[in-house]
Amino acid sequence: MLRLDRSYSCGQLARSTCAAFSLVLLSVSSLLVTSCAGVDATSVESVVADTPAGPLLGKTEDGVAIYSGIPYALAPVGERRWMPPEPVPDWQEQREAMAFGPACPQPESRSQSIYATELGAVSEDCLSLNVWAPEGVRDAPVFVWIHGGSLTTGAGSQPMYDGARLAREQGLVVVTLNYRLGVLGYLAHPGLSAESEQGISGNYGLMDQILALEWVERNIGAFGGNSENVTVAGESAGALSVVLLMTSPKARGLFDKAIAQSAYMVTMGALKDEANGLPSAESVGSDLAERMGVDDIDALRAMPADKLVRLSGKAGFFPFAVIDDVYLTDQMVATFDKGEQAPVPVLAGFNEGEIRSLRFLLPPIPKQDAYEMAIRNGYGELADTFLSLYPSDSLESSMLATTRDAMYGWTAERLAASQALQGFPSFFYLFDHGYPAADRAGLHAFHASEIPYVFGTASEAVAPWPEIPDTDEERDLSRAMMAYWASFARDGRPVAEGAAEWPSYGERATGMVFAERPQSWPMLARDRFALHEEVVCRRRGASDIPWNWNVGVLSPPLPPKDSKCQ
Repeated sequence: MLRLDRSYSCGQLARSTCAAFSLVLLSVSSLLVTSCAGVDATSVESVVADTPAGPLLGKTEDGVAIYSGIPYALAPVGERRWMPPEPVPDWQEQREAMAFGPACPQPESRSQSIYATELGAVSEDCLSLNVWAPEGVRDAPVFVWIHGGSLTTGAGSQPMYDGARLAREQGLVVVTLNYRLGVLGYLAHPGLSAESEQGISGNYGLMDQILALEWVERNIGAFGGNSENVTVAGESAGALSVVLLMTSPKARGLFDKAIAQSAYMVTMGALKDEANGLPSAESVGSDLAERMGVDDIDALRAMPADKLVRLSGKAGFFPFAVIDDVYLTDQMVATFDKGEQAPVPVLAGFNEGEIRSLRFLLPPIPKQDAYEMAIRNGYGELADTFLSLYPSDSLESSMLATTRDAMYGWTAERLAASQALQGFPSFFYLFDHGYPAADRAGLHAFHASEIPYVFGTASEAVAPWPEIPDTDEERDLSRAMMAYWASFARDGRPVAEGAAEWPSYGERATGMVFAERPQSWPMLARDRFALHEEVVCRRRGASDIPWNWNVGVLSPPLPPKDSKCQ
């Protein structure tokens, strides 16, 4: 339950508590304030949540109770590095939850990237979560957000993920969380598998997410949330994480709905064997250790976290989930085909300009003749269909669209189609909204550009992010998207008062387009989805070809038609 505590002024707090208040009140992750100078002279009203884990001291702001930096797992350091997360023991004394916890170790942001951000403190002791709850709420729907960043960067404390408006205006209890990233979150290695009772390694970041959801299930009622009405949501690698949670038997029953924004259901490696054209995850880990000049797991555990991150990045380590037969038992798409995924409603979509801000995913643009020849060599009898959808007379646009559709578009519609086939409410969308600063930069509807509209945090989308204008049109679109997302979290159907009806996905493949305003669109992207579904099916049948990264001009010859691919 929630209870109001007495007010505190900066002078009444210990030095560390004062710093915590400073950080929360600024609400800008790029500023680290460690003295009373940054705190308003007026008192701050505090609030206490009596959770099953122990009492938490938070604060209230404009009708929202905020609890930041709540630890859900012990620090994964020393012998606990590359081990399943261990829950924090319950506590009796009041624990402060006034400041975001450190971000997990990760590379520094590239200054030229629009996604560059200052995360503040970084530490291996990073497994914490944050809660925003409307004051006095009871049995509210719970919205658990998993941040993106290629499983390599990001944190639940980023200002764009601030849950205050969703809590205040939509009545949600919002949770954001940190999970282990990069080599610290996804390293598989024979030495680590040998230590495990289950004989597995890798997937530590996924294990963290599952433990965080277990913490939510046990404790969220104390914040006014309904543990039987939890929506797990995320964008990019966060949406990938949502799909992994949907397919993991270890996450079953921990959430009731799923939102996947720009997910990518790409090929996964198996722990011990080569599969689908990929080496075993253990062999990748062994090779990485060798390239870093390390002989055994003890030496890896002794290496400072920042050095591990730096060296693994130089060695080209790409973190990803692993089929370990415990947390993940098959390829994501295969789990959906077998109907073994979480039986929950889904809302899934992608952005028109995904690759405009991710051009490193785009191969060099060839001459027109070379493009057509590569497509005919790669796609065989499907080449004419491919070229009709991605013509050679607009090469850059076609190549941007090919990579977008093969990864994000196909995944989003596959999720909607798979859940609809199982009889669960499914909703599909395309975000095609541009605004002057983004369009001038050639970034119309770029990857992640929908996030400030979903959270109502346009003011937090600061440079180098293209500035969102403060206009009625932008505010109206954001209000509609917040309402759609919140109503889906509430009862499984996206509804926004005064905005277009969002039909469920079905035989007519209807989706919603978010451009200047929301508009339903029959047969949205259907021809493109059908093409990529055929390609993925054939490659899966061949069993020795990955199916998502090698598309368009990079495509190897397509395997023969398979009777299963209808």
